[in-house]
Amino acid sequence: MLKYKTVNIITVIILLVFLIASYFYKLSLWLLIILPTVWFLVTLFGSFLIKWNYHFKSLLSNKSVKKNVVAITFDDGPHPEFTPKALKLLKKYNAKATFFCVGKHIEANPNIFNDIIEQGHTVGNHTYSHHNNFGFFKTKQVIEELQKTNALVKNSMGLNMRLYRPAFGVTNPRIKKAVKATKMQSIGWSVRSLDTTFRTQENIFNRTTKNLSKGDVILLHDTSLKSIAVLERLLLFLQEHNMESVTVDSLFNIEPYA
Repeated sequence: MLKYKTVNIITVIILLVFLIASYFYKLSLWLLIILPTVWFLVTLFGSFLIKWNYHFKSLLSNKSVKKNVVAITFDDGPHPEFTPKALKLLKKYNAKATFFCVGKHIEANPNIFNDIIEQGHTVGNHTYSHHNNFGFFKTKQVIEELQKTNALVKNSMGLNMRLYRPAFGVTNPRIKKAVKATKMQSIGWSVRSLDTTFRTQENIFNRTTKNLSKGDVILLHDTSLKSIAVLERLLLFLQEHNMESVTVDSLFNIEPYA
């Protein structure tokens, strides 16, 4: 898979070869236009597609796991209406999940956040603001967002969170530096439900379960009734196929808290 550093090195080498060759031969200037365009497109896709691990490594799945397990994860909560519904369903089907929570939502719904932990689920950092322009934040801003959310959880529950889910799945060199500075482990996904889009419940469920296999990490959101409906169907599906949902730390055998 392509990596940011490798792509940059290759681009520079090609550029240098072109400049040297142009000294001896008449070359088309179109190459000078095509090269940066290709670099930009590759980097753009690499920044938005977390599965590429383009800028830094995120844990996406664990196909070597021995048990028939998957990891259901939720982003953007806790939500005052829908997170309790998700917790109720998880308890009903004896399933565990990981909730990547937004700091400002933890502040607004502290009791629900506590319920997540008390019911045996894992919590992770999903930034403080989940700002629409988070991908353009400077390194210092990203660090402040992660530290602010970590401090909230440390002060309320005594837990030092280590797991981070990039907002919108966006990665870049600045976020890489922030993750390294805060000693967080990035968690991606191998199955994206797209439950926050216009797609129907049926379409989302079919997309999620079509090629689902052991070791997959499923991305859902505890922020809408449609997602809750998909969750119940998914839990039934797992039960029927003798599969179990576990927390991501259990799936990858890592520590969720420092």
